Amino acid sequence: MTVLDLNHYSLAVAPEAIEETARFYTEVIGLRDGPRPNFAFPGRWLYCGDTAVVHLLGTGGPKGPEVPGTGQLDHIAFRASGLAAMRAKLENLGIAHRERTVPGRDLQQVFVRDPAGILIELNYAEPATG
Repeated sequence: MTVLDLNHYSLAVAPEAIEETARFYTEVIGLRDGPRPNFAFPGRWLYCGDTAVVHLLGTGGPKGPEVPGTGQLDHIAFRASGLAAMRAKLENLGIAHRERTVPGRDLQQVFVRDPAGILIELNYAEPATG
C-alpha cells in the first residue's frame, strides 16, 4: 500500500466565515465550488479538477488574538500556473503576499494568507520573471 497524493484538507471556520473563506479560495486561489454531502453542519467543498481538495467546516469559532497562527499547520501548497496573472490579481485585490525562488530550480513560490490566517503556498514552475 502506498500513499498516492493529497486528497483534501479541512478548515474549521466560524459559520459566518464560510462565504468569505470560500470566496478567497475560489476568486484568489482559483478553486471552484462543488457538490458536498448533506452533513448536519454548514460547510462548502472546493474543487481542483475533480477532487474536493479544501473542505470548509462551519464548526469553528471566530479567529482572534487567542488563536495564534495556524497551530501545528505551517502551510498548504498548491501547484499552479500563470505566475504573472496571479501577481496582477493579488496586486489588484490588495492582498499582501511574498515570493521566493527555490534555489537551483525554476520554481517560483508565492505565499499568501487566507481569511483565517492559513499560509497558502502557490508553486509555479516558471522563472521569477514569468
